[in-house]
Amino acid sequence: MKSVRLFDYLQQYQDIEDKILSGINTVLNSGNLILGEQVKRFEDSFSNYLGTDGYSVAVNSGTDALVIALRALNIGYGDEVITVSNTAVPTVSAIRIVGATPVFCDVDELTALIRIDHIASVITENTKAIIPVHLFGNVVDIDEIKKFAVERGIYIIEDCAQALGSKFNDSMAGTLGEISAFSFYPTKNLGAYGDAGLCFSKDPLIAERMRAIRMYGYDENKISEIEGVNSRMDEIQAAILNVKLEYIDSYIEKRRELAKEYNKLLNPSIVRFSECVHSRHSYHLFVIRVLDRDTIIKKLSDIGVGTGIHYQCPIHLMSGYEFLNYSEGSLPVTELLSGELLSLPMYPELTKEEVAFVCTQLNRILS
Repeated sequence: MKSVRLFDYLQQYQDIEDKILSGINTVLNSGNLILGEQVKRFEDSFSNYLGTDGYSVAVNSGTDALVIALRALNIGYGDEVITVSNTAVPTVSAIRIVGATPVFCDVDELTALIRIDHIASVITENTKAIIPVHLFGNVVDIDEIKKFAVERGIYIIEDCAQALGSKFNDSMAGTLGEISAFSFYPTKNLGAYGDAGLCFSKDPLIAERMRAIRMYGYDENKISEIEGVNSRMDEIQAAILNVKLEYIDSYIEKRRELAKEYNKLLNPSIVRFSECVHSRHSYHLFVIRVLDRDTIIKKLSDIGVGTGIHYQCPIHLMSGYEFLNYSEGSLPVTELLSGELLSLPMYPELTKEEVAFVCTQLNRILS
């Protein structure tokens, strides 16, 4: 058996190489490299994919998508934003970039998602937004959060970096809050070949503000009416995403099929996370819980199986965020999970034979 990488885009690229190169060539021959026809096409197609009336605003990265979402809602200094600590740093760095303060809520041990019944305990008079993270492709029950957020005037910004293609009931992740933020980093369910991101909102006024903010706050006369930034998806990345968006349903379905194989072949004693009720998990990652993780990682690596940890150190315990004044024990479930999480190989081009190999070896190691 050859090595099994945690992630590999090369097979997918080879399958669609002609279309990708054609799209890039179209851009280079168009005379327009920034915010042109490819970006407009992608924004329209992405909104259609989400299956609801709304507005997509293509930006430079998933981090910028969160920053622009927060700015569009006038969130800044003195404001608090509730989120989780078991997420990628950009979720929190975006809050800090606008000057707001992250407030962490612990997570559910069965799903690793924000513990909804704990959110109310960390709400203060300064709370302006909640950023629930749809982690691993599993979807937070936004309807439950709305029950107490709406009456308090608290905004919901969905972090959909890992959840493109996930659903809650019949609604796509990203259509449930005031704004959603997507990342198209190469490893994501829909990955560019560089950095790219997108904001989505059903509110036309919010969308208009986000479009202005992504380009210096300009109006049609290039006068900055509000303070903005430079965060524009380039035409080449948009052309690549336009090609790959055509295949996204098949990519998501393949991820779900591979997850079924993992669940069928892994020893039942190996703990994995529950798919939320009424949710369609997109399996951006397939994550299990193990003890003695470092030993297991090494044994798998020695036989050519790549693994990952999402995430090894909770943000509230990182030295860069000591000023938030959290200490070890502040978020017990988050901290417990951080020592046990292990991500197994997961991408659409992974074969069932490769999954079977990973499961056989992991079952043997853990027996």
